[in-house]
Amino acid sequence: MPADLAVIGLGPYGLPLAQAAVAAGIPTVGYRTGPEAGSLSPAEVRRMLAQGFRVTAAPAELGRVRTAVICAPAPRGADGAPDLSQVEAATRTLAARLRPHTTVILESPVPPGTTEGFLRELLESESGLRAGRDFHLAYSPHRLDPGNRDFTPANTPKVIGGLTSACTESAAAFYGRITDKVVRARGLREAETVQVLETNFRHVNIALVNEMAVLCHELGVDLWDVIRCAETKPFGFQAFRPGPGVGGHAVPQDLTAHAGRPLRMAELAQEVNSRMPRYVVQRAAALLNEHGKSARGARVLLLGVTYKPDLADQQGTPAREIAIRLMDLGASVSYHDPHVPSWNVLDRPVPRADSLYEAAAGADLTILLQQHRTYDLQGLSVKAQLLLDTRGATPTGAAHRL
Repeated sequence: MPADLAVIGLGPYGLPLAQAAVAAGIPTVGYRTGPEAGSLSPAEVRRMLAQGFRVTAAPAELGRVRTAVICAPAPRGADGAPDLSQVEAATRTLAARLRPHTTVILESPVPPGTTEGFLRELLESESGLRAGRDFHLAYSPHRLDPGNRDFTPANTPKVIGGLTSACTESAAAFYGRITDKVVRARGLREAETVQVLETNFRHVNIALVNEMAVLCHELGVDLWDVIRCAETKPFGFQAFRPGPGVGGHAVPQDLTAHAGRPLRMAELAQEVNSRMPRYVVQRAAALLNEHGKSARGARVLLLGVTYKPDLADQQGTPAREIAIRLMDLGASVSYHDPHVPSWNVLDRPVPRADSLYEAAAGADLTILLQQHRTYDLQGLSVKAQLLLDTRGATPTGAAHRL
């Protein structure tokens, strides 16, 4: 059966979109843009394949669909701006096979103006077709919360912005088959800027609560109790919680080249959040010192090295920097994670603990970096010689909290 939809890029943005489309009964083909780490489990992928999902390496198949969604990654480059090289490669591959009346949608996180400028020019020059006349062009910010069972593509509103009103309606008709609600933005740039606002909202608020964590520790205040009380306010407050750093695929966007100046608040948030792995190691060294031990030679066990609980995805995980800094202090580092069978840091394998409780009992310090559902934190707090909880997940008084 020919596919209605081509998802170009099967990483953290594309694979969940393909999963939602397949679940909605849309014949879907996936096209890989390179080595990509998706957020779905092998069992979920097998179910998709059983429902008719196909993965192809043949670019010609991209010219046989009615809708093509580009979901190539756009990671933060050395200059802090998104690296669009994979988006460009995916666009060129599609453009060479683009047929009239196709709806092309970009979901990759890009600076405002990218779809109308960079993407449109590539598609038109390579295909000889005109956007808005020969094919539809739209942007839709991805809204993913991997592992969240309450909010799925079906019940998460989808924002759409098109080059023309007809482009918007064509994209809305496609997403209307997947989600319960479609929200129409005024245009491409508005839709792109939704992604910028949502991503930076998360980072700015995490930065605020991370700074509060440092301050409250210095003041001897229980931040976790402060958050518990504050979140009872029914208006004007949304609870965020501190952690060892901010991971994930949605990096803060740099608008310097497009808006003429950077988002200063986003820059400060990035600065604060990037300091958290160093702060965790400082707290770890201080705890060891308080208990008569030096970081040099200490056995430190890291629990949970993924960026999100109950997932195998390690994109941007702060665990890597924390492990490096601990090693630099001379600590002997090991790890436990039910979702990560092996883990390398600086091209060296980190020893994996097979028995969690035995490892915690034998370690001078255990650091909880990610609260996977399988962890019995009450039992762990009893077994561990010294436990630093960076997530506030252990029972009150059971561990030293961030």
